[in-house]
Amino acid sequence: MMTNETIKQEAENLHDYVIEMRRTMHQLAEVGGYEKDTRARIEEELKADGISFTELEGTSLYAELDTGKPGPFICLRADMDALPMPENENNLKQKRIVRSRTPDKTMHACGHDAHMAMCLGACKALSRHKDELTGRIGIIFESGEECGAGYEIILDYLKDYKFDAFWAIHVYAGMPTGKLCVHPGPRMAGFAPFDVTFHGKGGHGSRPDQAINPVFCAASYLNNMAVAFANQIDANQTVTLGITSIQGGTVSNVIPDDAHVIGSMRFFDHDEGVKAVRIEKEVAEHTAAMYHCTAEFSEGVEKEQVGIPVINDTKLGTLAEKSIAEILPDAVTEWEPWYASESVGRYLMKWPGVLCHLGIKNEAKGTGAGHHNTYFDVDEDALDLGVIATLKYVAAVEEAYGK
Repeated sequence: MMTNETIKQEAENLHDYVIEMRRTMHQLAEVGGYEKDTRARIEEELKADGISFTELEGTSLYAELDTGKPGPFICLRADMDALPMPENENNLKQKRIVRSRTPDKTMHACGHDAHMAMCLGACKALSRHKDELTGRIGIIFESGEECGAGYEIILDYLKDYKFDAFWAIHVYAGMPTGKLCVHPGPRMAGFAPFDVTFHGKGGHGSRPDQAINPVFCAASYLNNMAVAFANQIDANQTVTLGITSIQGGTVSNVIPDDAHVIGSMRFFDHDEGVKAVRIEKEVAEHTAAMYHCTAEFSEGVEKEQVGIPVINDTKLGTLAEKSIAEILPDAVTEWEPWYASESVGRYLMKWPGVLCHLGIKNEAKGTGAGHHNTYFDVDEDALDLGVIATLKYVAAVEEAYGK
């Protein structure tokens, strides 16, 4: 087991390496399913550390460090993909330190570059201290987290694996640098899209009686959704209703054939999320019938695909809080759950584990712009904390294993 002194020293020794890796990954900035150069660069680092790996279908990667000694099976995970969006040359205050190689097309606007860098730093430290460790450490580098392209392939590959403890980090622009949260319970929200097209019958704007106006149907659907949520969603739960677009027609004197509504729902209770999806479809279908329209759902909605909330394990979350506070006494804090969504929830449904939120907000440096924003930037001073927290979690799980 690595001691606190060893962990701190390793983080200090790896400081420049982790920053270099973060900047390298930031420059590569490949979108989900196309992280070929990113994966190749990760493979170079794993080879240098003597860590074996397997390329999975698509561009995901699974690696493993086996100590050859009895002990816990721990899994670390980092996501790899950037976003298909332009990158501003500045953050909120100044020119950013590093930019994407294709700043007009792709950008690491959610911190996945930092996630990979911290994970690689931890892997290097763990490989150096392999003789002091027990058990096995799996490492997932996930492709396409933003678009859901990778987790099913990874879970299928790992379907027979029995991890004792899972760990992932997500940097958080809403939390100040120097703070982190590993609190048990809900950390990030589940996600369910809605995407419905109401089909009516177009006509001249002067004779609405000779048409079937889907715009009125779409408007009524929104009102009915609000009423249904207020009266059917459990009052002890939260399901947000985020309407982002309603479109129907283009000119003032033509009633369109169709009207289209999209948005999403977020929740921290999976069962309540499933119920919300059912309510949404029922409201759409019954509203359409009232207006003599029909409702057509996108494929994802038709299949009732529901994203999984991220729920930190009670035992491991408590262990993480206590153990990380021993080595970073001023860093560990409680923080309100984040309403964004993350594929880590899929893994935590299968294996017990913890998602750590790591603060990167630093007004002096201009970091703190919201995720998926062209001004988003990472405060690199936070990366040492992420490496320390990862290594301490591994050490704490080792110590607690079998007790």
